[in-house]
Amino acid sequence: MEIKPPPPCPGARRPARGIDNALAYIHRHFGEQLSLEALAQIAGLSVCRFATVFRQRMGIPPHRYICILRVRHAQALLRSGMPAANVASEAGFYDQSHLSRHFKNVCGMTPRQYLQEAGPLPEGHVLYAARAAAGRYSVPQALAGQ
Repeated sequence: MEIKPPPPCPGARRPARGIDNALAYIHRHFGEQLSLEALAQIAGLSVCRFATVFRQRMGIPPHRYICILRVRHAQALLRSGMPAANVASEAGFYDQSHLSRHFKNVCGMTPRQYLQEAGPLPEGHVLYAARAAAGRYSVPQALAGQ
């Protein structure tokens, strides 16, 4: 005799939809201060339940997810020529040392080491074009005379 799982409860999809809402909010506002309480409220869950469901779904806690998202954004900004101090605030970190600490934790290297290894963005890159149009792209000294 085969045992069948019970039918899903009417609200069973609610946590998944709530996490989707929270993820969308995180991606739109990752440069701002995000509290677990606010994200849980957006998801329609308690703080404890939100943290549990988020970790089950994403494989990492919410704070770590936000941190990785900010570091990835910081990588692109650094490669576009933005100074590290400006990158820190633009990516949602409190200051440059906060950025460096999390950057090293996520990437295994400092922002400077990353930039030396990765190099600047190519001229055709979307972020490069946007910053160049705004007059905010700093041309490296070696290329200034070319």
